[in-house]
Amino acid sequence: MIKVNATDHLADANRTAPPERDRQTALQLFNAISTRRSFGLKDLSPEPIDRALVEQMLEAANWAPSHGQTEPWRFVVYSGEARRILGEAFATAFRLLNSDIPSTEAGERNQRERVWQAPVWIALGMHPDPKMPEWEELIAFGCAVHNMQLMASALGLASKWTSGAPAIHPHVAEVVGFAPPTQLYGFLYVGRPAVPWPQGKRRPLAEKVRWVE
Repeated sequence: MIKVNATDHLADANRTAPPERDRQTALQLFNAISTRRSFGLKDLSPEPIDRALVEQMLEAANWAPSHGQTEPWRFVVYSGEARRILGEAFATAFRLLNSDIPSTEAGERNQRERVWQAPVWIALGMHPDPKMPEWEELIAFGCAVHNMQLMASALGLASKWTSGAPAIHPHVAEVVGFAPPTQLYGFLYVGRPAVPWPQGKRRPLAEKVRWVE
């Protein structure tokens, strides 16, 4: 796992340093991309994460491309005791989604307790610019979230974008402060891995590409 000092400031360095264009940098970039993985909550350690690491993830997100420089991504970070707010919001959303079920106590309890399995939860919001096609804003937003995941992986952190029904419910959006037109698209939870880093697998690229020359 990469050890990063809380006093490191990658964002400041990247604003002034010239871009690196060499084979080693390209290999490191490909390694970061190809080794990124999604982790289940059960595969995380509950130990806290230094805020500086989360800030580096957010800075990486902020450098995502967007048409017209609209930068439509919006984030709210929950950690420590503040996760209790999310747990209650998830539990309420679950109850609202399952109002036809006589008893939802077990489901509500699971939603309430799962927030403690990851030390950091980041609400993922997309605030579209009305001058731009929404699909373009959504793609830019997705790039920002993926940048966060890549930085987390490069820092040795485990993460996953979760977007189940409770995580995107209007009640949860209201709790995190995303009012229309900002749309909630779930949460990125982050922690240190408690299991060996997973191996990846992809089908051959030839199945997905046609060359026209």
